[in-house]
Amino acid sequence: MLDINLLRRDLDGVVARLEKRKQPQPFLDVARFRTLEAERKTLQTRVEELQAQRNSLSKQIGQLKAKGQDASAPMAEVGRIAEGLSEGAAVLEHIQTELNGMLMSLPNLLHDSVPVGADDSANVELRRWGEPRRFEFKPRDHVDLGVPLGMDFDTGALLSGSRFTFMRGGIARLHRALAQFMLDVQTAEHGYTECYTPYIVNREVLEGTGQLPKFKDDMFWVLRGGDEEQPEQYLISTSEISLTNSVRGQILDAAALPIRLTAHSPCFRSEAGSAGRDTRGMIRQHQFDKVEMVQVVHPDHSYDALELMVGHAEAILRKLKLPYRVVALSSGDVGFGSAKTYDLEVWMPGQDTYREISSCSNCEAFQARRMQARFRNAQGKTEYVHTLNGSGLAVGRTLVAVLENGQRADGSIALPEVLWPYMGGLKELQP
Repeated sequence: MLDINLLRRDLDGVVARLEKRKQPQPFLDVARFRTLEAERKTLQTRVEELQAQRNSLSKQIGQLKAKGQDASAPMAEVGRIAEGLSEGAAVLEHIQTELNGMLMSLPNLLHDSVPVGADDSANVELRRWGEPRRFEFKPRDHVDLGVPLGMDFDTGALLSGSRFTFMRGGIARLHRALAQFMLDVQTAEHGYTECYTPYIVNREVLEGTGQLPKFKDDMFWVLRGGDEEQPEQYLISTSEISLTNSVRGQILDAAALPIRLTAHSPCFRSEAGSAGRDTRGMIRQHQFDKVEMVQVVHPDHSYDALELMVGHAEAILRKLKLPYRVVALSSGDVGFGSAKTYDLEVWMPGQDTYREISSCSNCEAFQARRMQARFRNAQGKTEYVHTLNGSGLAVGRTLVAVLENGQRADGSIALPEVLWPYMGGLKELQP
């Protein structure tokens, strides 16, 4: 959430910065915002005047009663003022609710270093690592490779519908091994604390990290049979939600920063806006696993933390010896809550392209303001923390990359050496 005082001080400047996101429709109804603000100011002034009158009359009533004199007239006036204050408070609450709704619909302001462009075509490639392998045969994609290894899309569809996958045997073990390997690296080498989080969260938690209200249609809602008074709940689309909200409503000690948290969890996404996209295989699923990284940091250090987090995601790809590139997302491609985002894209030889496998974002104080997550600074005053999140990595897409990059002509898969201990010494998968 943006600071409403920033809009009050420099509305035109905020609108200009929002326009860098290159969306076809404006994010803010400026005329309506100005009208509401004018009404709020007028009403607040009137309420303050009434409160002053009530205070003065209350003092007068006390003096009259102390002298044994009739105080009925000022008491009647206090009653009328109380009615006016009650009506004013109701109108003010209505105005504030509408203003808050406007604020909740506004995306984060972008960092000045974000390249300006309408969509992902304006993303800027920063660097590459690793040479894509040259094959002596035509490389296959993960579907053709995975089905003989135990990747079962038909059973997934039978159980749950499209965009779900059932896995058996060695490929299921490889999926688990990748998650364990990622957690070990992030905790032992990069200083993250491993967490286990709920997969179902309440509405206000999703408001805290920015999934609600804007992206409600992308979430899976939870309905409890026979529970007529259940809270509004959803399945998490990423453990960023639960990890980041673990500091909601807190005033942290500055000495406790930075906080680094990681978790392996399933993620559930309805993919409401992706009809017809990536329908083949495991690239875009309704349920997938991810090892998430979250950092809660001092505002002065958040962009250094962002660069570090990108490096923490890169480390996984390097250890797996998977070629990748790092791109800075353009203003039209940066997510709703982010001020700046880097994507890591891994080489997929079966698709002959790079595909996103991690997104690392600095949300600055955008989520913290929604969550009321603060710290006490050196002057003893409370200040909003900055929050960051990134994939370290998406497990299913990493599985796809391992299959496609490690494939042999006979359909077997050479496994990266770092995974051998996690696979009980197994060095390859055989159809």
